[in-house]
Amino acid sequence: MEPARGALRASGGAEALLGELEVRVQDVVRVSSWWERHGVDCAILALSLLALPPGFLCLRSENLLAFALGVTILGVCHYTLTVKGSHLATHGALTESKRWSKIWVLFFVEVCTSFTAEHAKYGHVKMHHGYTNVLGLGDSSTWRLPCLNRYVYMFLAPLLIPIITPLVAVERLRQVELGTALRTLGLISLGLYSHYWLLLNVSGFQSPSSALVCMLITRSLLAHPYLHVNIFQHIGLPMFSRDKKPQRIHMMSLGVLNLPRLPVLDWAFGHSLISCHVEHHLFPRLSDNMCLKVKPVVSQFLREKQLPYNEDSYLARFRLFLHHYEELMVQTPPITELVGLQ
Repeated sequence: MEPARGALRASGGAEALLGELEVRVQDVVRVSSWWERHGVDCAILALSLLALPPGFLCLRSENLLAFALGVTILGVCHYTLTVKGSHLATHGALTESKRWSKIWVLFFVEVCTSFTAEHAKYGHVKMHHGYTNVLGLGDSSTWRLPCLNRYVYMFLAPLLIPIITPLVAVERLRQVELGTALRTLGLISLGLYSHYWLLLNVSGFQSPSSALVCMLITRSLLAHPYLHVNIFQHIGLPMFSRDKKPQRIHMMSLGVLNLPRLPVLDWAFGHSLISCHVEHHLFPRLSDNMCLKVKPVVSQFLREKQLPYNEDSYLARFRLFLHHYEELMVQTPPITELVGLQ
């Protein structure tokens, strides 16, 4: 009976801590305007859509600098729509309307990202957020490829993400209803063909092969930091077993890491994936801008309660993964035991 009572006390204490933090964060959200809660991020996504025509037109130029500018514009806009847009839409953080949330999920995840909306929500929201760093559930193991050595994985594998993503999506369609599969196939095809058609008819590419190569280049422009960020912020931190996972506030403070602010990645990936990842895991329905706004509240609270608040630089994490690749990305990670907190 004593261990059971201890577990109940630990559970109650953790719930009280999380409740206290939620009150502080909700106080900030309550006094924030619509522009702060949703408008800033919607504006960034709108600007990315508006920047696409100039990007395609730049590719018509024979001037190398103008062509490179076009590739950069299209690449950054692609990742802003597919990473930031899809991430916010999947969490319902773009709008408070359920109807519009469903529409944005289909647009950003299926049309822009070439993935399935159902599996994006299940894999990311239900599994990764519900079981953060729990082995076999939300432990980021989908990013591990033990068959690849460290240099191939860290430097070459990211270039294949634009090709692998729609292939994985098609494979996952076997698990959904026929109507859903047909809708997803149609929206993915619409997104890919639209990109291809615009390169031929607006950018003036003369051959299908050159248009396809340009598609691959723009869609892999930020693939390296995208892959790196997804492994840096969870792998290498405490991992938990399914039957002894800690309470939510301990799970998120221990198993999530923030990177410093990086202007290009802040814009294209969003604050919730870069410098406010801890805040995002604690409050996943907040927009990127709101995660940034509540960051001082969350960091102060966790430090005040003597809870971990993990932070590290991109370069430091890169060196860690390069030097300890076998331990972090190949071998099964050890389970962290937190006495009295599971």
